Order: sequence, then structure tokens, then C-alpha cells
Amino acid sequence: MRHDPVVLITGCSSGIGYALAEAFHARGYTTYATARKPETLNALAEKGIHALALDVTRADSIAAAVAHVQARHGGVDVLVNNAGIPVMGPTAELPLDELRRQWETNLTAPVAMVQAVVPGMVEKGGGRIINVGSVSGLLTTPFAGPYCASKAALHSLNDALRMELKPFGIEVLLVQPGAIQSGFGAGAQAQTQRQTWKLYAPYAQGIAKRAGASQEHATPTLVFARKFVDAVMAKNPKLVIRLGSGSSALPRLATLPAAIKDRLLMKRFGLGG
Repeated sequence: MRHDPVVLITGCSSGIGYALAEAFHARGYTTYATARKPETLNALAEKGIHALALDVTRADSIAAAVAHVQARHGGVDVLVNNAGIPVMGPTAELPLDELRRQWETNLTAPVAMVQAVVPGMVEKGGGRIINVGSVSGLLTTPFAGPYCASKAALHSLNDALRMELKPFGIEVLLVQPGAIQSGFGAGAQAQTQRQTWKLYAPYAQGIAKRAGASQEHATPTLVFARKFVDAVMAKNPKLVIRLGSGSSALPRLATLPAAIKDRLLMKRFGLGG
């Protein structure tokens, strides 16, 4: 990979993606911050960061964004698949359309982005792809089943991509954040509050608690973003990188016997146990 790589980051309208764009730019990398609504990127553009419209669920939008970077820089050197959405609540009552929307954003979209940038990376002789997973993909909790499943599936796809793209000189890294300050919790709580639970109405407090759990003792976003850039742009980076509050403890909890783990998590989120 060349010394002045071109970095494209998805999901930069706020939170982690926004901070990552700032952190990559601060290190001198040519940085493209993308979002479905480009007006959310105005403050980043004022700092000299390239702002680009990109809806990761639309093939035409992906093609246009990658073509834009290709025309100006010869392609993307580093892709950061950061865009994602939460869907929280009891799996037995969640609207299926909400689940489909989450699969499309959290799972299909990263693959679509990879397919869009890989030909250019192969032509240039290599590149680096960073998929942003989650410790939630390792530890499944009540009232977050679909989100945990989407991240677990992304982890598996990342493993396959890492092996499949290695012959072409493309490195594939997985970052598994813990609790990071962002709008994720507020978004999850807003999503659950739009739902009217039937069987689970008595458990509304536990659902709300799980929706906001990512913001409990959370690592400051800027601190996370700087460590993220250090880790993924290292000369010999780790293949799986865990950063932020809980990113070590929660994977250890996931290794407990199932009955003990279930009891602890059910109690924490108001299901008894």
C-alpha cells in the first residue's frame, strides 16, 4: 500500500464514523467521509475532508461514489465499512421489515462495498479493508438478537474475505468495538419506542435498558477513533482488533457455560434468571 493512501469511510454522518473521518484526516491521509445525507458532512468538508454522498443500500450510489474516487485518485486504498443500524427488542415481536432493513445495512452493504472496491485494489496491487463488527457479535444478549446476529454474520464474512483476498495483496481486518460514545444508544432507544410490545409489554424497562447499554461507561469517541487509526494503519496490524470499554471483558463473558451466561444476562435485562 502506498504511503499516502486514499481512505473511504461509510456512515460518517455522526458518532464513530464522523470521528474516524477526523482522525484519518488528522494523520494526513486523503479521507473520503460518506453518508446518505451529504449535508450532514458539511462540518467535515470545512476541515478539508472530502464529503461524498453514499447510500450503502443502493447499488447505483455505491458505484457512483467509488467511480468518483477512482477518477480522482485511481481508486480506494483503504475501505472502512462502518455504516450500521440497530434493531433492538424481543425477536418474537420485531417487525420483519425492520430485520430486513438491518440485514441490508449491516451485512449486505459491506459486501457490496467490498465488491465495488476490490477490482481497483487488485489493479493497484493491494489494499486494506476494515470491517467494523462488535463485541455484540460475540456475546448475544436478550433484546438485541437481530443486531448481535448481524455482527456475528459480518465476523464470519470477514474471516472468509481475509482468506479469499490475501492472494491479491488485500488485507482484511476486523475491529470489534466495545461501548463507544455515539448516537447508537439513542437511535436504538428511539427504534424500540416506536414499537408497541404485546407479550413483552411487562419487560419494556429491560428492553430500554438493553437499547441504551452501549452508552454505559462508554469510551469517548475521539479516543476510540485515534486508537482505531493507530491499530488499523500499523505496518503489521492485528487481524482482529478489540477497542473500547468492555471489549475484553464481554468476550470473556461469552465463554461461560450457557446456563450461567443466560442467567446473568436475563437478570441484567429484567427477564429474571
